Amino acid sequence: MRIVAGTFRGRPLVAPKGQSTRPTADRTRQALFNVLQHAPWSPALNRARVIDVFAGSGSLGLEAMSHGAAFCLFVDRDEAARAAIGANVGVLKLGDRARIDRRDATTLSARTTGDGGSFDLAFLDPPYGKALGEAALARLLAGGWLAPDALVVLERGMDDPAPTPAGFEPLDERTWGAARVSFLRVSPAAP
Repeated sequence: MRIVAGTFRGRPLVAPKGQSTRPTADRTRQALFNVLQHAPWSPALNRARVIDVFAGSGSLGLEAMSHGAAFCLFVDRDEAARAAIGANVGVLKLGDRARIDRRDATTLSARTTGDGGSFDLAFLDPPYGKALGEAALARLLAGGWLAPDALVVLERGMDDPAPTPAGFEPLDERTWGAARVSFLRVSPAAP
């Protein structure tokens, strides 16, 4: 696994040991970021505040930082995942632009001032087949974690139901391998 483009292109990443995480494949990540770079509805990655939920190895947030994102909050409750993210952040010398939090994304409380400003871009790559992404999106929205026009990238398995979560509007959907990736925006009518 490696960073596929940007400032850190080609730099290797470590993944958590064991079977508890499923990192987004390099090809899927490359295709996903191609969409983010070229879609007319996509915000600029440069200087974006990013949150990577169910972060695993942190590959999505780190890729965004390689493309110029100013900051990334990595959220994962798994100790091995947080250790891998920490190693990757350390090797890339991004410690001043990243934070790693041990939180359960499906029970996030409201964002506090200590969490910094709201986020422009959110990546969610939860375990497939458990509807955890939808639960986490509801908490992110209700807790004020997302900017009013934030973009969300939600990865689900091909066999998972793919309803549009309440408070979001669909922009695009793509399939790559076993992954179905939905691009969503916070709805203007969202609280």
